[in-house]
Amino acid sequence: MRIREIKEKDNKQVESVIRTCLLEFGGNREGLAWADPDLGEFSRVYSKEKTKYWVIEDHEGTILGGCGIGVIKGAPEDTCELQKMYCLNEVRGTGISNKLMTIALDFAKEYYKYCYIETLSNMLAANRFYLKYGFEKLQEPLIKSEHYACDAWYLKRL
Repeated sequence: MRIREIKEKDNKQVESVIRTCLLEFGGNREGLAWADPDLGEFSRVYSKEKTKYWVIEDHEGTILGGCGIGVIKGAPEDTCELQKMYCLNEVRGTGISNKLMTIALDFAKEYYKYCYIETLSNMLAANRFYLKYGFEKLQEPLIKSEHYACDAWYLKRL
């Protein structure tokens, strides 16, 4: 497996990975990534300055996961968001997510002072994973976003 920046040809596979993971956790509803209008357009969305999306690819070129660093509307300019970090079950626990997180946070440190996450509390392993990387759990969202159905929020000083 390898990690690389997203390409246009990856868009539909990344969307499929995200939808598969969301289905697993009951996240196929409004107010979550499921309903994001740009879900299948990440190569375009993450081509802007101070944003990037990486994918996990196997030897056959199949996308197995990914995550991005992006701007979050309404947040202070020194705060980015860890966005759309999803990995299929077959790569969970292999250590590749650790590499992906390190790459994303190293990139974020170049431009931001804080990194924010919105997620679901029933994604237990993901919530433990964020704590492991020094994210602190918030009692409420940092800002009001289109992901109003999220019920767990984290912030990390970079």
